[in-house]
Amino acid sequence: MRIITELKSPLNRLFIYETADGYRVESVFYKGERLCVSSQVGCPVGCAFCASGLKGLKRNLSAEEIYAQYSLLKGELPIRGIAIAGIGEPALNADSVVEAIGRFKKEGLKVTVSSTGCDLEGFRKLVEAPHNGLTISVHAVKPHIRERLFKLKQPIEKVLEVVEEHLERSSSSRRKRFQLGYLLIKGVNDDEESLKLLAELAKRHRFTVMLMAYNEVEGLPFKGLSEEEYEKAFLKLRELGVRVTLSNRFRRDKLGGCGTLTIAREVKDEA
Repeated sequence: MRIITELKSPLNRLFIYETADGYRVESVFYKGERLCVSSQVGCPVGCAFCASGLKGLKRNLSAEEIYAQYSLLKGELPIRGIAIAGIGEPALNADSVVEAIGRFKKEGLKVTVSSTGCDLEGFRKLVEAPHNGLTISVHAVKPHIRERLFKLKQPIEKVLEVVEEHLERSSSSRRKRFQLGYLLIKGVNDDEESLKLLAELAKRHRFTVMLMAYNEVEGLPFKGLSEEEYEKAFLKLRELGVRVTLSNRFRRDKLGGCGTLTIAREVKDEA
């Protein structure tokens, strides 16, 4: 694997790599410490709001290819942490992701993972891996909205059952390593009833909610919230007794924000 292009914004640096067989993948360095790496070439989950899976899955990345996104930059950037939250669903490439986590940990890096939990067998491997944090991508609690947003359907309670089974065998402090990710999309999952259901879910499992801002994708019909609407949703969850965090400015940047890594830069040229 080699780096072929770098794109910069005032906040982030995006790197495009080419694999030995001609595919392209991306990672993003959030200035300050963390490198967000990809686990697949493309993505099969097909989240309706996301650019990364518009052309489906091309193939899984090996553990070596996941690790290489870091190793090719380690001498150049002050990377202190890894987020396996770029393109791809880690649960659908769990063996390679878990192996890569081990390699990152040997480098002394903190490693976090994000997953929809769409494949319970693979998700269980992620849950049990030696990560420093796992974000479960919820994005909707109402079944009909989850069906609209996700192509691969898995009831959220089934996903959280896997986490609870693991926590029953772990120390109480490990619960702090898990959180619910909720991407606010205007007119889809930002209504009061949806937020109340999210609050009930978070409190039932004693998880923090990461409330994410949506970065709009050209060609897709979904819209993000205004700053005022975003803050209102945050305060509503706080009012309902939920521990909640907000997207920082790096993850709200158009270059590397949630859902904006694009398969168009990853696939082979089809001239």
